Amino acid sequence: MSETCCGHNHDHDHNGCTCEHEHDHNVTENKKKHVNIPIMLLGFAVAAIFLIAIFSYQVATTEQAVVITLGKIDANVRQPGLHFRWPYPIQKVMKYDTRLRCYDGNIGKLEETPTSDGKNITVSIYTVFRIKDLIKFQSAGGSITTAEDQLGILMRSAKGAIIGKYRFDQLVNSDPQKIQIRKMEADMLRMIATSAFNQYGLEVVSVNIRTIGVPDEPAKAIAERMISERKTEAEKYRSQGEVKAKKIMTDADNTYENIKAKAEAEAKTIKAEGDLEAARYYAVFNQNPELAIFLRKLESMKKLMGSRTTLILDTNSAPFDILKFGTSLPGGTPKK
Repeated sequence: MSETCCGHNHDHDHNGCTCEHEHDHNVTENKKKHVNIPIMLLGFAVAAIFLIAIFSYQVATTEQAVVITLGKIDANVRQPGLHFRWPYPIQKVMKYDTRLRCYDGNIGKLEETPTSDGKNITVSIYTVFRIKDLIKFQSAGGSITTAEDQLGILMRSAKGAIIGKYRFDQLVNSDPQKIQIRKMEADMLRMIATSAFNQYGLEVVSVNIRTIGVPDEPAKAIAERMISERKTEAEKYRSQGEVKAKKIMTDADNTYENIKAKAEAEAKTIKAEGDLEAARYYAVFNQNPELAIFLRKLESMKKLMGSRTTLILDTNSAPFDILKFGTSLPGGTPKK
C-alpha cells in the first residue's frame, strides 16, 4: 500500500510515518500549557481573596468592634482598621457605631409632671449619648434599641424627680435670673449618666429640656397671671421713665437759668464798661460842643457817601454845610 509521509511516496507499513504526527502533538501540548497558566493564576487570586474575606474584617473609622470567641467576649476592643479572625462559628465580630446619638425618649413624653409649688406641667427632654464601653454594651445584649428603651426609663425617672424639686416660676419667668433650667439639666445628667454607663456602657454627654407646656385648663389662668405680671412690670418701667424724664427736664431748666443769668451778668458788665467809656467822650464833647457837632457831621457824610457817589445838594444843608468856603472849623478858625 502506497502512502504519502513527509512529502514522499512510500510502499511500506503505516507505522513508518511519524514526523508530521509528532509535530502536531507538540504544538497542541504547548497551547494547553499557555492556556492553563492564566487560569491557574486567576484561581489562586480568587482563592486568596476568598481566604482574606474569611480570615479578616474591616472596622470603619466611625466604628469599634467586639470579637466573641466560642461564646466568650474578648476584652480587647478592635479599633478602626483591618483585623484578622477565625471564621464563624469560631469567632463572631460585632461592629458598633460610636458616634453621638440624639434620643428624646419614647416613654412618658407627654406626661404631666408636678412642680414643688403644685403646678402641673408637661416637660419633654432629650439626651445626647454614645456607646463608650463596648464590653458592657455587648454584655447587656448589644442591641441599641434595647439600650435606648432602658435609657428612656432612666430619663422618665430623672425628669419626675428633678422637676418636682423646683417651682414653676423657676421654669417660666420674665426675669432670666430666676430661671433654673440649666441647673435642672445638670441634675438630670448626673442622675442618668451614672446608671446608663454602669448598666449599658453608654456615655450620656448632655440632657436638655426640649419643650415646657401646661395643661389646657390652667393655661388660661397662667396666661392671665403672666399678663398681669407684664403690666406690673410695664407700669414700673413707665414710672421710672417719667421720674427720669422729669429729672432731665429739671436739670435742663436749671442749666438754662444758670447760663441766662451768667450771660445777663456779663452783658451788664459790658454795658457798664461801655457807659463809662461813653461818659468820657461826653465829657470831652461838653467841653467843646462845636467839635462834637463837626465829628457827627463827618460820620454822617461817611455813611451817606459811598464809593463813586455823586450828590447834588444844597451846601446849606447839614452835614454838607461844612463844605462851604469860609466855614469856620471848631475853635473859630475859618476854612480856606
